[in-house]
Amino acid sequence: MFWVRIDNRLVHGQIIESWLPFTDARNIVVANDELAADELRQQIMSIAIPLGVDITFVKVALVQEHLAGKKLLGKDVLVLFASCPDARRAFESGLGFSRLNLGNLHYGPGKKQLCQHISLSKEDESCLDFLRGMGVGMDYRCIPSDPVELN
Repeated sequence: MFWVRIDNRLVHGQIIESWLPFTDARNIVVANDELAADELRQQIMSIAIPLGVDITFVKVALVQEHLAGKKLLGKDVLVLFASCPDARRAFESGLGFSRLNLGNLHYGPGKKQLCQHISLSKEDESCLDFLRGMGVGMDYRCIPSDPVELN
């Protein structure tokens, strides 16, 4: 399953224990500009990845190009973004997806809490409105066994 998720924490236990089995993904692509330039953090995050699963760190603007080059479009891949603006930038750069899973978006000053695990800023809301307008459905689940909440 080709699965696109926004999660402030990127790679962590929920991803490894819940989302990888749910999606059958053998590839994780972390699209984050900071991580793409930080080998030490990449190595630390990679320690948790099970054998047989590949992880790649790419800049947000290059995620579509990376997936196409590796012939991973439409395959069982888990694409992770840290923020709504990053997901929007990737979409505008050509990454097509019809559903976006919103996992953990932490609370902060100026954010509105939608549910226990999702808080949105005005910029986040604007990005999600844009994606909805482009036909992307929103999936508000922290883990796959949570009830599906779509809009």
